[in-house]
Amino acid sequence: MMSVDLLQKDPAFKFLEVSGTNSIISDPSLEQEWVAKKLVWIPHETQGFVSASVRQEEGDDVVIVEVSDTGETRKVSKDDIQKMNPPKFTKKEDMSELSNLNEASVLHNLRDRYYSDLIYTYSGLFCVVVNPYKRLPIYNEPVIEAYKGKKRSERPPHIYAIADQAYRSMLEARDDQSILCTGESGAGKTENTKKVIQYLAHVASSVKSQKTGGSTPATNSIAQSQGELELQLLQANPILEAFGNAKTIKNDNSSRFGKFIRINFDTTGFIAGANIETCILFYMITFNKIIVASYKS
Repeated sequence: MMSVDLLQKDPAFKFLEVSGTNSIISDPSLEQEWVAKKLVWIPHETQGFVSASVRQEEGDDVVIVEVSDTGETRKVSKDDIQKMNPPKFTKKEDMSELSNLNEASVLHNLRDRYYSDLIYTYSGLFCVVVNPYKRLPIYNEPVIEAYKGKKRSERPPHIYAIADQAYRSMLEARDDQSILCTGESGAGKTENTKKVIQYLAHVASSVKSQKTGGSTPATNSIAQSQGELELQLLQANPILEAFGNAKTIKNDNSSRFGKFIRINFDTTGFIAGANIETCILFYMITFNKIIVASYKS
């Protein structure tokens, strides 16, 4: 199992966790500046929300603020002002821990992380994903191994952490688990669905090789470490996309149909089979601990 130190040495680490977070938290000057300027969020015509400092209050309903970037002075209704979080909450991994949880703070946190190529962010039980529209090296075998069997709090936000949590819960509780991927066109539903399948195919086949006494060389690729059934599961997606996807203005590979993917596991955690049903509006991946009789060896 890869340790935290080894994960930090991996090139993918910079795309998973904020570097220099401790220095941000321990810098008292940033905290003092935030308090002195009375920073808040105000609505903006093109950027959604921008930061501003409160200068004066006029009556009970109006506040005079100075926009941080431009120095422009504005009169804003108190109802339109949203509180800003202290600097120690910069690029927070779990937005449910923000001291001021509002629309402006959520959007700012996601934008800050996105600009640092941190596309995964937790929000309580949910994992929010922002499509980077480029390939990031965070889906290789070392990263999979780093998340395997780990608690969600022990690793930076990732779709692998969600998949592992569902897989472990299925084995421990002996009950079906589901992951729902939802969002507008181009949000990343198709790609993250494939990453969940990739993770489960790797973890389940790894379990099989260990329990049957087999071993997989560390130099092997993800595909080489999996059995025929797991490879068929991974290879089914390109075929479905060839028939059911189309290019749109927002998305070069937009799914024109929804998928309900059921992956069947036996009681020891091996992948025993899978089936895909078409539906609309969303993707759902369901894990079953009960093996179908026809899949028994």
